[in-house]
Amino acid sequence: MAALLKRLLQHWRPLAASGRPVGRREASLGTDTGVAVRVRFAPSPTGFLHLGGLRTALYNYIFAKKYQGSFILRLEDTDQTRLVPGAAENIEDMLEWAGIPPDESPRRGGPAGPYQQSQRLELYAQATEALLKTGAAYPCFCSPQRLELLKKEALRNHQTPRYDNRCRNLNQEQVAQKLAKDPKPSIRFRLEEAAPAFQDLVYGWNRHDVASVEGDPVIMKSDGFPTYHLACVVDDHHMGISHVLRGSEWLISTAKHLLLYQALGWQPPHFAHLPLLLNRDGSKLSKRQGDIFLEHFAADGFLPDSLLDIVTNCGSGFAGNQMGRTLPELITQFDLTQITCHSALLDLEKLPEFNRLHLQRLVSSESQRCLLVGKLQALVEEAFGSQLQNRDVLNPAYMERILLLRQGHICRLQDLVSPVYSYLWTRPAVGRVQLEAISEKVDVIAKRVLGLLERSGMTLTQDALSGELKKLSEGLEGTKHSNVMKLLRVALSGQQVRQGYELDCSLEPLIDPFNLHFLAGTELNVGDTKMNET
Repeated sequence: MAALLKRLLQHWRPLAASGRPVGRREASLGTDTGVAVRVRFAPSPTGFLHLGGLRTALYNYIFAKKYQGSFILRLEDTDQTRLVPGAAENIEDMLEWAGIPPDESPRRGGPAGPYQQSQRLELYAQATEALLKTGAAYPCFCSPQRLELLKKEALRNHQTPRYDNRCRNLNQEQVAQKLAKDPKPSIRFRLEEAAPAFQDLVYGWNRHDVASVEGDPVIMKSDGFPTYHLACVVDDHHMGISHVLRGSEWLISTAKHLLLYQALGWQPPHFAHLPLLLNRDGSKLSKRQGDIFLEHFAADGFLPDSLLDIVTNCGSGFAGNQMGRTLPELITQFDLTQITCHSALLDLEKLPEFNRLHLQRLVSSESQRCLLVGKLQALVEEAFGSQLQNRDVLNPAYMERILLLRQGHICRLQDLVSPVYSYLWTRPAVGRVQLEAISEKVDVIAKRVLGLLERSGMTLTQDALSGELKKLSEGLEGTKHSNVMKLLRVALSGQQVRQGYELDCSLEPLIDPFNLHFLAGTELNVGDTKMNET
């Protein structure tokens, strides 16, 4: 940096009376209609991907795919002190898990790489040199101690802290003297008094005279790394970004970015600032919440489509407010002009219901159901392992039958290996006293149920078996059908009563003949007879 500044001192450009660098070329705010759509998701790997980042990435992905464009992942890792190990890999892993993989990225490569800012330092140095040559930028020699004093003084006077532009008007001789003592100054960008107006695709026409409320911002730190303001402008230009879709917290900063585009003589992209995604109570999503990270939802068995569905359902930009939309449907329905300025309130208590709808859709698909069977087998092995008295329960046909019977009743695949569904995989230990408390005719009921299973030449469908059990009850004087079903439920599942809606332990899978074939192994001591696997 010191060598660069010494070189620049040889052709230091004077400022015109207006305070604007001589020869600065104005850049147009428009975009050619023939330019290909290229959008980017540019997170900082200072943490793992969470729902807020997923929503921003999703809107960019949907916009790109709707207009046959490219979706780019760029990692803004210039703040080396805050990098989290594994975060860069996690961000790309989670985008792929969510079904919205980038077209260009650090992992995939592409024509505009590299895609990590720490590997693009030469581009930022070139842009900084160009700004220094025209006088649009200048070296700042203020120490961190002085800047901290300015901040404290402003706060003491109940003012917004801002840099006082002390180094803005140093002449060539003064800069040379200071460089001799401090060869690594930071570089600041000279803010214009009249920031250009721009039309945001969500918030409409905007104009922020940042120079009246802020000091000149640092664009290159003394360590040779750029700040966000310079890096994002340089990268968006060199990567050919046509549209910037980002959070509304960057709306005010756009004025600074447009001034940088002007100073560099570059054409800016279109901007669309997305309203914030907030918690249901209106508070901000925070990484400190812990449960908003995508890997948390993946580990808990939530489907990618359910997350994409809920983060778009609570916002705007789509036709209607329906649940259960798939990614192709979101792409078809998306309309950027329909995004409102209102914040999106995310109610995660509704996520299980979203997941139930998407899981039901997968179960209904034969090809997807086969994949679910494989996942369920792994879950059962992990949950029960050596407890499995009969490994026939791992039979794909049996598992598929369970999925078909429970579709619409379970919210996650993991629900099927919860304690309330353990009867599907292991034989519950049920005592005779427990059964006799339901009905004194345990022996009779057990013998007749076994008789049904052993009856030759009879195909027992689920409806047929239900009918036969009703007839069985009618033949038992003084015994209600509900007591017969309750006894069977306890004998086969160990469950006294049905559970809640989310984990509905209904008798439907119990009385299914296919299940009974495997599950009638529960030993009931009823005289000389045992209700056992036939």
